[in-house]
Amino acid sequence: MLKKATLLILGSLVIRLGFFLYGIYQDANYKVRYTDIDYYVFHDAARYVYESLQKGTIGSPYWRETYRYTPLLSWLLVPNHYFLWFHLGKLIFVAFDLFTGLIILSLVRKCVKSRESSLPLFLSSLWLLNPMVITISTRGNAESVICFLITLALYLLQRNCLTLSAIVYGLSIHFKIYPIIYCVPIAFFLYRKDKQFTKVILYGACSLLALLVSSAAMYKIYGSQYLDQAYWYHLYRTDHRHNFALWNLLLYYDSAQSTTSLLSKFAFAPQMIVTMSVTALEWYQPTFENLLNVLFLQTFAFVTYNKVCTSQYFVWYLIFLPFFIANTTISWQKGVCMAAVWVATQGFWLFQGYLLEFEGRNVFFPDMLIASALFFLGNTWLMGQFIDDIKTRALSAMNKAKKIN
Repeated sequence: MLKKATLLILGSLVIRLGFFLYGIYQDANYKVRYTDIDYYVFHDAARYVYESLQKGTIGSPYWRETYRYTPLLSWLLVPNHYFLWFHLGKLIFVAFDLFTGLIILSLVRKCVKSRESSLPLFLSSLWLLNPMVITISTRGNAESVICFLITLALYLLQRNCLTLSAIVYGLSIHFKIYPIIYCVPIAFFLYRKDKQFTKVILYGACSLLALLVSSAAMYKIYGSQYLDQAYWYHLYRTDHRHNFALWNLLLYYDSAQSTTSLLSKFAFAPQMIVTMSVTALEWYQPTFENLLNVLFLQTFAFVTYNKVCTSQYFVWYLIFLPFFIANTTISWQKGVCMAAVWVATQGFWLFQGYLLEFEGRNVFFPDMLIASALFFLGNTWLMGQFIDDIKTRALSAMNKAKKIN
């Protein structure tokens, strides 16, 4: 088992290095760049930080237009400028990507009830060998960092290291806001596990403290600009490019207006209702495995209903997919059908995006709207299948427990 796991990890590293090297080649020889446009933003923001450090002053990453992230991300890429290598930051993201895979492999072993030794390797390969995951990290997208923080927090939680888990969880919210949705299911899990409300308070207090301390430190250095760009901006953003969301067309029209429409301002309302409602599934079965299932469903719902939905957001729920599949009751035939719906609706949307951006065709209405609607409806149907699966598993476990008692 150990030998196979080592081969899997080494193979994952080699594949990522292959993608990384090909990306450098493509950037140098083709007009269409492999490197993610966001990576240029990260790199430029890090340059302002690095140059100011050399001068003994404090430079803001927000001097780089469109930088909307925590300053910690720009600090991570300072080595790009110290070692004078533009692509170094991509390897940092690849490292976080692999660390995430290692944590998934460790956690999935706890979730697999089958004694078949190859199953944990197969499930963890859904992350380690996933071409979408590999492409996103090697293109220079920073999602691997937030995925690492979330999985590390869960790893520590599973081992009952509550204080450390809470600190990492608080840092994950600082790094990107969306993990805050996990606070309710985690609180449910901690309370239902031991019926000790003190653990819930401890975890919440440590998480909040980590979030406040990290955010206060950034505010002290960068002032209100940090809050505006890293937090408030995401409440009123109107990004419409590469956006799979049903709100895409509305955001496109809003981008041409001086003010944001009332409808798009409250786009988060149905998202929050659905995202928080699915946490009720945790009450069926207060186990760590079911917690991971609920987190998968929560994240899937959050991304599906988000007013901005791009391909990089898919990795937010892909970190939970191995755990969800570990003990699923969904047949492989139905699973293939579900995967086909997920891929086909994306493919249709991407085809419309190609016609728009590369062919210059006006496909915003009705083609793009239809593609976004099909993607949304397809994902909503998938959510229904996930909910049924979680309920079936939980009710089955409850019935077994009743028979034993």
